[in-house]
Amino acid sequence: MLKTGRVWALGAMSGTSLDGVDTAMIDTDGETIFGFGASRYRAYSADEQAVLSAALGRWPGDDLGAAGRVVMQAHGEALAGFDGAEIVGFHGQTLAHDPGGRGTHQLGDGAALAEALELPVVWDFRSADVQQGGQGAPLAPFFHFACARYIGADAPVAFLNLGGVGNLTWVDPSARRPEDNGALIAFDTGPANAPINDLLMARRGLPFDEGGRLARAGTVADGALEQFLEQPYFLKLPPKSLDRDAFADMIGLVGELSDADAAATLTAMSAAAVLRGMEHCPEPPSRLLVTGGGRHNPVMMDMLRTALDCDVAPVEDVGLDGDMLEAQAFGYLAVRVARGMPTSCASTTGVRAAVCGGTLSKPEVG
Repeated sequence: MLKTGRVWALGAMSGTSLDGVDTAMIDTDGETIFGFGASRYRAYSADEQAVLSAALGRWPGDDLGAAGRVVMQAHGEALAGFDGAEIVGFHGQTLAHDPGGRGTHQLGDGAALAEALELPVVWDFRSADVQQGGQGAPLAPFFHFACARYIGADAPVAFLNLGGVGNLTWVDPSARRPEDNGALIAFDTGPANAPINDLLMARRGLPFDEGGRLARAGTVADGALEQFLEQPYFLKLPPKSLDRDAFADMIGLVGELSDADAAATLTAMSAAAVLRGMEHCPEPPSRLLVTGGGRHNPVMMDMLRTALDCDVAPVEDVGLDGDMLEAQAFGYLAVRVARGMPTSCASTTGVRAAVCGGTLSKPEVG
């Protein structure tokens, strides 16, 4: 049994950008954040990225032996050696996400990880939500609610994660609990870094547009941007979520452009998707706090600052760690699952009722 009160939880996250595994410690009781601890990043090698990329879109029952070995080895290395960890939150590697159809698939064996680490592991966070009619994503909003309290927000604030896919959480910190009416609205805004990264890899063999340098050298193709914004997804009301490759045709829209113009246009598409998403906020947030790799792209950030009336800043401006926020989120959610607390609700994923999603695996004693 997990002890009562505060515990040190260790969370792990490997996102759809396929760059590596983030691991981080958080001190929490599943409601309040008391502090943060050590963290670590374990990058995927080029060969490992190639294996995982080839597995994208695949489901249980497919031949995923090589990809599974990559996920388990990388996470085992990334999670080993954290002193004081009492429980682990293991997200796994998302390969496919189709909440209205086949469900959601995060590769990785939490039970095997529990044995290897000799710690309880919470995993398979998304399936229960999808099974009860939810989108299964995004799952960080309950953690964002706690973060808003942690930073002392006294007015609505929004968190924007710019990973492979963009997702937005609007938080009213005056609410009592994250599952209360009006406390949260969350959804995927659209593609973020994934198409830009895919373009750079295909054309230049580079994993991403470092510092937005290529995009800054280019010119946005307005026609392609307008076509992108005609996608039906932007007309849907939240909650709503996306698979990493749901907008794969974005690459085709910039296929005839130079490298620089294509990068500039894809960056503008990702920013425009966020701007469309902001229209769904019940009221403008006092601040838009940006996490994920996209906050390091000054072109993307400048596009957001130019178009929005609120302050746009990286989460580091309020004392949070944008590189580790999602890993911390799954440590936080692991404690909630272990204590039977909800991890999603109608306003975050569209699930019929607040649900506690996740499987708790404990190592065998002796």
